[in-house]
Amino acid sequence: MSEATPLPAARPLDRRDARTLLLSALGGALEFYDFVVFVFLTQQLGELFFPQGTAPWLAQIKVYGIFAAGYLARPLGGIVMAHFGDRSGRKRMFTLSVFLMALPTLAMGLLPTYAHIGMLAPLLLLLLRIVQGIAVGGEVPGAWVFVAEHAPATRTGLACGSLTAGLTAGILIGSLLAAWLNARLAPARLLDWGWRVPFLLGGVFGFAAVWLRRWLSETPVFAEMRERQQLSRELPLRVVLAGHRRSVVVSMLVTWMLTAAIVVLILMLPTLAPKGFGIPPRLAFFGNALAACALTVGCIAYGWLVDRCGALQILLLGSLLLLAGTWALFADLAAGGAHFLGLYAMVGLLVGVVGVVPVVMVQAFPPPVRFSGLSFSYNVAYAVFGAGTAAMIGWLAVHAGRMAPAWYVVITAVVGAGVSAWLLLRREVG
Repeated sequence: MSEATPLPAARPLDRRDARTLLLSALGGALEFYDFVVFVFLTQQLGELFFPQGTAPWLAQIKVYGIFAAGYLARPLGGIVMAHFGDRSGRKRMFTLSVFLMALPTLAMGLLPTYAHIGMLAPLLLLLLRIVQGIAVGGEVPGAWVFVAEHAPATRTGLACGSLTAGLTAGILIGSLLAAWLNARLAPARLLDWGWRVPFLLGGVFGFAAVWLRRWLSETPVFAEMRERQQLSRELPLRVVLAGHRRSVVVSMLVTWMLTAAIVVLILMLPTLAPKGFGIPPRLAFFGNALAACALTVGCIAYGWLVDRCGALQILLLGSLLLLAGTWALFADLAAGGAHFLGLYAMVGLLVGVVGVVPVVMVQAFPPPVRFSGLSFSYNVAYAVFGAGTAAMIGWLAVHAGRMAPAWYVVITAVVGAGVSAWLLLRREVG
């Protein structure tokens, strides 16, 4: 891990910091909603964008494949935007990313289906999903760096936790809207026009986020580096790969846990629970809304704890709690789901440990290459571990047993606990 990790000096959290956190979190929520709402409509998209007669499980895996394409495209957007973020400024890329998200989301809501234009329909859906991936590849790491460099050093955990809560609030918005549409619209109407509503609203949300970010200022850390001419003279990514490989590996491993927790427990479980465990779809989506709400609270709570106890200590504790909570939830589902809602809400709270991950990564890289280091590690890890997760878990749930998703999350939680324990031991020995 890097030794040179300066952040803003210790001082109280003032009104300007609070406004920056609020606008960043709100903009992040609107953009992340645009990215994840896709997964809540996999059943409808599978029926509309592929030929009639396609087996439902095969259509779902194809839609998950298109969903995964967004993850595969993330490194491209992340690397390019991070390069200019380290060389030209954090704010510019922070605004560009949300604009690039709004356009394809709005276009998805206007797409003709397979019945109208044949195979061109899924190809266009794939193209728009790739553009979304490029946008979010720059948004998420850029947002973490932006708020961490604005906040006081003693409030970095709360800043990153609040921003992550904003991102997860986007999942909550998507979950609530999906639950409302499933409850209020008959399946035929949902297939006819209802599926378009979340995408059209997402486009509007995205342009609203662009407008909100006009009021943000450049980070004090970047402004000081530019004034002192301390910006990286070399290609930032080359510096990262040459001198910070250990930080890259650590960041990728903790990102793996983050992807598993979010994709499996929050994004996919509303689809897995009805098919694998017989939970009514409306109950599954209601439970997901509770979990997403609890996740938002959990991110802030974990961030608050980081500022008091340290990022690695809280990551270790949170990883172990996530392991236990995941297994309890799936064991209850296997037994009939008598406590599904309560356990799902509790697990949502425990998934809030993902709010600790950005703090670990922000502290791992020095300011001149922080954006590039964090973005490369996070997005490549998401492409490697996250891109195939939805399709893999969907396949495993059908062919390898309904507890397979739980085992996957448990394994990644063990990795998260192991990484934090190893870093703590190195610190004590050093």
